[in-house]
Amino acid sequence: MRLEAITWERLTDTLADRLLALEPKDGASWPRVAFDGAPAARPGELAQRVGEALRVRGRPSLVVGTEGFLRPASLRLEYGHEDVEAYYSGWFDTGALWREVFGPLEADGTGRVLPDLWDPRADRATRTPRVQLPPGALLLLHGPLLLGHWFPFDLTVHTHLSPGALRRRTPAAEQWTLPAYERYGTEADPLSAADVVVRADDPRHPAWTG
Repeated sequence: MRLEAITWERLTDTLADRLLALEPKDGASWPRVAFDGAPAARPGELAQRVGEALRVRGRPSLVVGTEGFLRPASLRLEYGHEDVEAYYSGWFDTGALWREVFGPLEADGTGRVLPDLWDPRADRATRTPRVQLPPGALLLLHGPLLLGHWFPFDLTVHTHLSPGALRRRTPAAEQWTLPAYERYGTEADPLSAADVVVRADDPRHPAWTG
């Protein structure tokens, strides 16, 4: 994989300009973009940056994080607080994401998206109102392990950390999740599957595939 150095500012602007011309693949009115990566890689920060750059360019977007679609603790932690298999395949409510986020953005959808569903700290529903996206508005969904669920993304961005950088930048309390990302790298192969790869081993000096 060939990577070239870039600044976060230039990366943000380049991605925003690219998204201005993005057309949905299935006749829908709302392009859907993934910002995939482990929390330590901070894909949400990049999604927020791009959302702001789109706003400056006059293009509406909605940034949604998968942390708002965690399953209830009774299901998520059924096999303990550090079960790798549960984290890999059972922590995130993919059914709710299909129903509340992607369903409304299908070709015959309403455009009314629920930006979050569950508060993991309070372990209860958020009761956040739906957001009406006008035609042409972009969904910017960020979170880990996004590329293995057949979500209908029109563009995918994977923020990558090498195994060493991922280990260094993951908090001690979350080190148990690292085998899940190793498995994800093998099974989903985001380095090959993503349309754009951003390497963020050095948070000051990213590189990307262009």
